[in-house]
Amino acid sequence: MAAIAAAENGANTILIDKGRKLGKKLAISGGGRCNVTNNLPQDEIIKHIPGNGRFLYSAFSVFNNYDIMEFFENLGVELKEEDHGRMFPASNKAKDVVNALLGRLEELNVTVWKDAPVETIHYGETSHEIVLLSKERVETKSLVISVGGKSVPHTGSTGDGYAWAEKAGHTITDLYPTEVPLISQEAFIQDKRLQGLSLRDVALSVVNEKGKTIVTHQMDMLFTHFGISGPAVLRCSQYVVKEFKKGHRPVKMTIDCFPHEKEDKILQQARELMNEAPKRTVKNLFKGWVPERYLELLLEKNSIGTDDKATNTSLEKVQGFVKDLKHFSFHVHDSQSIEKAFVTGGGVSVKEVVPNTMASKKMDRLFFSGEILDIHGYTGGYNITSALITGRIAGTNAAYHSYS
Repeated sequence: MAAIAAAENGANTILIDKGRKLGKKLAISGGGRCNVTNNLPQDEIIKHIPGNGRFLYSAFSVFNNYDIMEFFENLGVELKEEDHGRMFPASNKAKDVVNALLGRLEELNVTVWKDAPVETIHYGETSHEIVLLSKERVETKSLVISVGGKSVPHTGSTGDGYAWAEKAGHTITDLYPTEVPLISQEAFIQDKRLQGLSLRDVALSVVNEKGKTIVTHQMDMLFTHFGISGPAVLRCSQYVVKEFKKGHRPVKMTIDCFPHEKEDKILQQARELMNEAPKRTVKNLFKGWVPERYLELLLEKNSIGTDDKATNTSLEKVQGFVKDLKHFSFHVHDSQSIEKAFVTGGGVSVKEVVPNTMASKKMDRLFFSGEILDIHGYTGGYNITSALITGRIAGTNAAYHSYS
């Protein structure tokens, strides 16, 4: 997007990539369907970018999510809207998005160098020099660094850009994994009894050391062989990681399987069922309330056997079971690595970047875009939105400065 914007604004543009293929990360995003942006209003989008999203307000006034949609539709990529405002190509193929961008680069006669890893950058007053590993050198008036963070390294984002930014005088804020699966040593995880089980539309919360809820996300979640994953977990993960960074470990989380119902109402329903069919087993009475394996876990936790009849089960045990339906708590002990995260937290400090041009405040004619910046959002098209908007603005302004 930065290269396209620069070329559209008349600059002689070269795109240098260390990979053999452009757009590798884009091609696998959104499960291979590429969630190009989100159709929510600007304020909502910024709310979904908890990592310095407010920095993007100026950028949004220049180029926003609706401009992204128009841009792709003008390139012949028809889009469709799915749940939570997520925008996908109507074809469900990420490669259509990648091919549209590649086609536009070609139309604009952008020079593309692939398989060309950069060794270092030498900054100057009126131009910068890029030195490739092959020792080839490229002199440029303006430079956009758009090399991603440290997540999903097999696509090429291995954190190379941080050293180049530091060399230009920039601060790199602490790097950490966000949108990342979480690891738990709880017995029910270790014995894999819930492995592969999904809970639909539950409210998952992160609780701090003082017992206060830090954040709650209501979405699906998944139990894995190592811990938990799925949309609700990924959204909560950065708050868990921040607790780890403060030295708080393990971190407590809670699951509410009935976010729209009050506990006393559920208890009343449970008691009515038990009174109507006292000879039936408790397990059969509550079948379908939650998935069977999770139901068995909660019954066992409250000393209710799978063959225990309603008439022989104390009110105290039923109260405990209902409480767990609303507030089942467990601990997570770690997150997967930054390489296994979907998004990198931290990066080039946004305090050192001009918000409406993406220009460096430390070095003339240097611009940044995408995940190298200390900006991170939830999954749902928010990170790609941030990348495309910052890319567009960085490229446009880099072109402008290449003439001055």
